Amino acid sequence: MAEQDTNSNSNCKFQTHIEIKAPPPPPPPPPPPPPPPPPPPFTSDRAETTTFQLQDRIKFSFFGSRSQRRRSGDTWVISVFVILHVVAFFATMFVNDCWNNSHQDCAFKLLGRLSFQPLSENPLLGPSASTLGKMGALQHSFLTEYHQTWRLFTFPCLHAGAIHLVINLCSVVLIGVFLEKEFGQLRIGLVYILSAFVGTLVAALFVRNIPAVGASGALYGLLGAMLSVLIRNWKIYSNKFSAVASIFFVTMINFVLGLLPYVDNFSNIGGFISGFLLGFVLLFSPQLRLVAQNKVDLFEYGVKDSIKLKLKQMLDRPVLRSISLLLFGLILAGCIVAVLQGVNISPYCKWCQYVDCVPFKWWSCTDKATSCETMVSNEQLTLTCLSDGNFRVFPFTNISQARMEDLCSLICS
Repeated sequence: MAEQDTNSNSNCKFQTHIEIKAPPPPPPPPPPPPPPPPPPPFTSDRAETTTFQLQDRIKFSFFGSRSQRRRSGDTWVISVFVILHVVAFFATMFVNDCWNNSHQDCAFKLLGRLSFQPLSENPLLGPSASTLGKMGALQHSFLTEYHQTWRLFTFPCLHAGAIHLVINLCSVVLIGVFLEKEFGQLRIGLVYILSAFVGTLVAALFVRNIPAVGASGALYGLLGAMLSVLIRNWKIYSNKFSAVASIFFVTMINFVLGLLPYVDNFSNIGGFISGFLLGFVLLFSPQLRLVAQNKVDLFEYGVKDSIKLKLKQMLDRPVLRSISLLLFGLILAGCIVAVLQGVNISPYCKWCQYVDCVPFKWWSCTDKATSCETMVSNEQLTLTCLSDGNFRVFPFTNISQARMEDLCSLICS
């Protein structure tokens, strides 16, 4: 009996119930998030706001190239003006014919017919005074006595010499190409032509009795327009002070050149003022163009959309533009009326002549009428100035009346 109890206890000891529970199933994944709402349409109001926000944050180099500027091949207007000036200068030198008319008393004689007058006669390496008068330079007697108003249109096309030509055209290319790339051919062409015309009218109000040319008036119009662009968009340019220094440097070089004979500085002043006003009227603020790109090929992106804020540009700063347009119109109308009435300010402003020409030992700036006594003997020509008694003997007698007047002016000065 006891043995049976011992056996039952041992069986209970070895019979152990092992229960293994299976792991709980994983929770279901969360539902996917709802798709984002579609972006609002890209309207012009949004573009305008974004554009001006970017303009406040991004600054441009004044002379640096931006991707939105036009291609260099679009600067044909300035190129046409440069070519016309070069052709006009070569035509002037061809008519001058220093080799024959001055009996080979020329500078750079190797140029033959295109050689220049002596430096004592024209320090800018150019034609004689009589040739400039023939080609359309401004002179008091031509406007008041002969009423040759057509000279108002030839005056801005002429250069006084090769030095004047090179400095002026290099400056035109430097300033004009930049402005034409930035603002287009039409607006820069208008600034160039209108500034040249207003400069001519201002020069006619101060014209003296010596021939003068004013091809630099249009250049000063471009300089004035460039300054107005810089002032108007002062906040968005990074190197504004270097731009001001460049404008000042080009302006002073050409102004000093205008202190020499035959180059009119009053046309430069008139051109600068008109260009400055026209810059506010015509040259709008440069706008950032927001461009969305879509992929066209593996490594190529095409322009999907480009927003141009033309309406905003047209209505930009209406008060400033209206005042500038009004002032320009008043200056233009006033100068036209004064020139047609034969107004000449020079007799009432004695110091104004030093703005236009400063006398030096190598040249004279006098515009007094000169007369000489002529004597021909033994194939020699003697010219004696009646005002001071100076005379000079020339080893020739076959000389034109215009050339004789040039020599008489040199002797009397």
